Amino acid sequence: MQPYGVNQLRKMFLEFFESKGHLAMKSFSLVPHNDKSLLLINSGMAPLKPYFTGQEIPPRRRVTTCQKCIRTGDIENVGKTARHGTFFEMLGNFSFGDYFKNEAIEWSWEFLTEVVGLDPDRLYPSIYEEDEEAFEIWNKKMGIPAERIFRFGKADNFWEHGSGPCGPCSEIYYDRGEKYGCGSPDCTVGCECDRYMEIWNNVFTQFDNDGHGHYSELEQKNIDTGMGLERLASVVQDVDSIFDVDTLKALRDHICRLADTEYGKDAQADISIRVITDHTRSVTFMISDGIMPSNEGRGYVLRRLLRRACRHGRLLGIEGSFIPELAQTVIEGSKDGYPELEEKKDFILKVIAKEEDQFNKTIDQGLGILAEMTAKMEAEQTTTLSGADAFKLYDTYGFPIDLTKEILEEKGMQVDEEGFHASMEVQRKTARAARGETNYMGADVTVYESIDPSITSTFVGYENLAWKSPITVLTSDTEIVEALSDGQRGTVFAEETPFYATSGGQEADTGIIRTAEGEFKVEDTVKLLGGKIGHVGVVIKGMIKTGDQAELCVDAEKRALSARNHSATHLLQKALRTVLGTHVEQAGSSVNEDRLRFDFSHFSAMTAEELQKVEEIVNEQIVAGLPVKVENMPIEEARKTGAQALFGEKYGDVVRVVNMGDYSIEFCGGTHVKNTNEIMAFKILSESGVAAGVRRIEALTSKGLIRYYDNLEKKLNEAAKVLKATPDNLAEKIAHLTAENKALHSEVESLKSKLAQDAMGDVMDQVQEIKGVKLLAAEVDGVDMNGLRDLGDQLKEKLGEGVVVLASGNDGKVSLMVTATDAAMKQGAHAGNLVKAIAGLIGGGGGGRPNMAQAGGKNPAGIQEALKKAAEALEGQLS
Repeated sequence: MQPYGVNQLRKMFLEFFESKGHLAMKSFSLVPHNDKSLLLINSGMAPLKPYFTGQEIPPRRRVTTCQKCIRTGDIENVGKTARHGTFFEMLGNFSFGDYFKNEAIEWSWEFLTEVVGLDPDRLYPSIYEEDEEAFEIWNKKMGIPAERIFRFGKADNFWEHGSGPCGPCSEIYYDRGEKYGCGSPDCTVGCECDRYMEIWNNVFTQFDNDGHGHYSELEQKNIDTGMGLERLASVVQDVDSIFDVDTLKALRDHICRLADTEYGKDAQADISIRVITDHTRSVTFMISDGIMPSNEGRGYVLRRLLRRACRHGRLLGIEGSFIPELAQTVIEGSKDGYPELEEKKDFILKVIAKEEDQFNKTIDQGLGILAEMTAKMEAEQTTTLSGADAFKLYDTYGFPIDLTKEILEEKGMQVDEEGFHASMEVQRKTARAARGETNYMGADVTVYESIDPSITSTFVGYENLAWKSPITVLTSDTEIVEALSDGQRGTVFAEETPFYATSGGQEADTGIIRTAEGEFKVEDTVKLLGGKIGHVGVVIKGMIKTGDQAELCVDAEKRALSARNHSATHLLQKALRTVLGTHVEQAGSSVNEDRLRFDFSHFSAMTAEELQKVEEIVNEQIVAGLPVKVENMPIEEARKTGAQALFGEKYGDVVRVVNMGDYSIEFCGGTHVKNTNEIMAFKILSESGVAAGVRRIEALTSKGLIRYYDNLEKKLNEAAKVLKATPDNLAEKIAHLTAENKALHSEVESLKSKLAQDAMGDVMDQVQEIKGVKLLAAEVDGVDMNGLRDLGDQLKEKLGEGVVVLASGNDGKVSLMVTATDAAMKQGAHAGNLVKAIAGLIGGGGGGRPNMAQAGGKNPAGIQEALKKAAEALEGQLS
């Protein structure tokens, strides 16, 4: 067997399966595409899931890949053992309903024994204990003796993840020899020691699990096989671990040179060497796929790995910046399989250097502070660092909580993580309160203020809706970055832009920014200090970088609709001054693609006639087709034209004047139509007051107005349908129904009054005397509160002088009313207090004046008890 290198083995594998009719596909990005279940690609089959599920048609039914992967579940163990790593390459061959067990098993054996040259006597297959088909293939077809085929249960040799496609596995183990064994006499395949290493795994996806343990055969059976490239290389090269294979060893040795140490001499130093080796490889590949350092998601994974590597460099005594130099060794060692590493080399090194430099500025100080904290903890004989102290390290010195935890764990200490997160939340709330609402995606404006003041933007969008310009600056929500990748939010700055930033009442343009490698969706455009124009949004495809040549494309329809509404505000202002007087001044405006809003100085509500007249004038100017001319001129010359300036606005020496057929002339920096007939039509929706002496008009034009009338027509037709009428006779139908309703209402009230009187019956027989005051406390059925009040007035007249208490139950609810005459009140009766005293018995509450009070409740069963208590309560009131 030859000790093939990593790059050779990768090439051999792909070429072997190409010879078996497979399409060799390039490794997919580490950033999952349309898969929110993963933060990073962590297996060879992960990016191929759409092919396995049938959501996408594969380019061929046989595919082979070498997929770059990252797993961070065991990140704390990386370095502590020679087994763990975050980055690895997964070799795989896949069948989407094509070949199955026979071919998969045969080819795996052929590649390992005939192509790579592994000794067949040192290879041992395993199968799922119930998979007789796989056993027959290994035993009868491949000639492997039964005693060398190991059967394992579901935990080891059956692949499934909840419900859905699943199936048995067949793995191949390689006996590395006694020197890697545990010395136990029964050491064999499946032992926890390092002697028998699993190097290949065939997954036979043949069943569908309904989630309740019921399995049915799949019509389309798939093959998903995988083999760790570094693991295979460690076997082929007969080395102790993945950190000893050629490409990783080159990186490992580079680290040793920088640290002036030797691998294998000091266990503690070896941990740091392995951490730096693995993490440098990970961050190099992550950045090449557009992942950028940040404080969340995959960007945080990158930042955490890079800072962990930096810190272990310090432990080894490496001075200054060193990760970029190591990244060059990674690129050199892997560029054959991943040419994008070489293509993006400068960019990768620049990002790493900037992030390392940023961390180095604070790490020494942070380590010193943490050392003081741990010394204090030792003196106080405590082993838990407070959440507040951990947050101080994070907030002030840029120490990730994970790094603090790791350093403390080395000393047998821990962090109060709950307290840390509580401090984090307090800071977030404080920042939000201090910041308030912004146009910057909720981010603190200091991210913009930290941009080099010499960088500016030129607006070229009056005549252009698409423009090419280099990207000068990129920011995330919190910091200046070198690139933004798929799914990341941020702000793009370019030397020149056709995007109009929100100003002068006109809302911003939206659209798309495209580069050779990515697309950015512009959701807002903001004007910032220093002549900068920021495009705020999200990367929707690939990656964009500082320095990229970009094509900036404005949403043309949105711009056109906004321009129509903006031009309409100019016509509106002139019409208002014509109808109401020259005291009208603009007090604010807001225009977008949907509608326009115009605030103006005026001291009374406009009449219907005035609004109609203004609307007519504006529409006349639209129909007239006035040409719109825009000119930059000295401000004094502009004033001589009679141009209207915005009241209180400060202007420069040169102003932009918008002239609409000499009818409306205004200073304005916004975008406009070329001719007023583009506005189509104008409709005022409302006129209202917004402040003392300030009125507001809201109106529609063009498409917004058409949508308004479409919606109005739809509602009109729906109303007509409900009333079994047509839109033409709807008013007549409504008038008829209103008259009919009025007559029926009168009839109902008359009937309710009669029912109340009938319900009263002979209640006068229930009158009792309490300390010389008459009390009538009675229950009546099915009478509402209005009815009870009317009935109470009638009973008072019959009673002469006294107190009336009436209760009525209706649909599980109780109405209670108490009324008292003047003479009863003089003796101490108080209707409000009486209601309060008895309302609890009907499950409610209420009150009122001395002469009349009422209450509601939800306990009809308590009515009689409440009426009995009324006598007791009244007796307590009377002198």
